[in-house]
Parts: sequence; structure tokens; C-alpha cells
Amino acid sequence: MSHTPHELAEEFPEAADKLHGLKLENAHFRKLAEEYHDLNRAIHRAETMVEPVSEQHETEMRRERMRLKDEIARMLRDHA
Repeated sequence: MSHTPHELAEEFPEAADKLHGLKLENAHFRKLAEEYHDLNRAIHRAETMVEPVSEQHETEMRRERMRLKDEIARMLRDHA
């Protein structure tokens, strides 16, 4: 398992301009991106044992990150 954070710009390299634009113009998208970033950092800290958590909590955080990523991907896809 990689302990590298899953940054949105790395997850969606082809949509870097859309990511930036949506963060500026869409408050809901900006909130999702911030939640993703915060959760992603928490997962990274847990994986590297900087801030250990239970295995169950780490799994729950990963599921939530996936849910956020799916919603972000949908918004990127639907954005003209």
C-alpha cells in the first residue's frame, strides 16, 4: 500500500483547469474539495502512524474519501 496522499490534481490530471475553475466559482465544489483534502491528509497521517487510528476508522475514512472523489468526478464530468 502506498502512503502517498491522493491529491485531486494527481487523481484528475486532465482536469486541472476545471478543478481550479470550479473551486473558484462553485461553493459546493469548493467545500467538497476542502473536505477531500482534509480527509486525505488525515488518512495519510493515519497510514504513516503520525496520528494512528483504528483499522475500522481508517477504512471508514477511505470510504468517505471515495464517496467525495466520486462526487467530485461527477461534477467535473458534468461541468461544461
